[in-house]
Amino acid sequence: MSTFQSTLTDARQVRTRGNLFEALLRLIETRPFEQVTIREIAREAGIGYATFFRHYASKEALLHDLAANQIAELLNQALPVLFSVDSRQSCIALFDYVAERRVLWSALLTGGAATMLKQEFTAQAKRIADAQGPVDGWLPDDLRVTFAVSATVEIIAWWLQQAPDFPVARMAEILDRLVVMPAIATD
Repeated sequence: MSTFQSTLTDARQVRTRGNLFEALLRLIETRPFEQVTIREIAREAGIGYATFFRHYASKEALLHDLAANQIAELLNQALPVLFSVDSRQSCIALFDYVAERRVLWSALLTGGAATMLKQEFTAQAKRIADAQGPVDGWLPDDLRVTFAVSATVEIIAWWLQQAPDFPVARMAEILDRLVVMPAIATD
């Protein structure tokens, strides 16, 4: 296969996966994930039913891929600042990211995907924490990450359900004081 053909195939695959992501998001905004079918996702994405399976083995695999991409981006935005002096800026970055994608995160956290999202979030955070090395603190590292991720997901979910919502700066303060500062405390 020539480089040109390979690039076309890759671009088409990327476009189709993007269409599948968007289709799934539109559908889980209207009803729980468990009620969405692969046929509906394919139709909404403008692809054939069989084409879906060239990209994903199941709708759960699609949801996992979508959530994994979003979590990775969220962590890329928030974590670099967390390892600096000002953890509040990391919390602001996290809430700014979620606020810009409010519909997506609301769908992920309320559309039956919260458990899977939390598991993926925890797995990625543990990999990052392992790369940073152990923290000499009172809390075991594994529990520190699990607690911080679980609490963060719950706080984000709560915030997304508020009307009128709390400002980003206030939510960053809540997350920082309630979760981040205790989790990174070394005494």
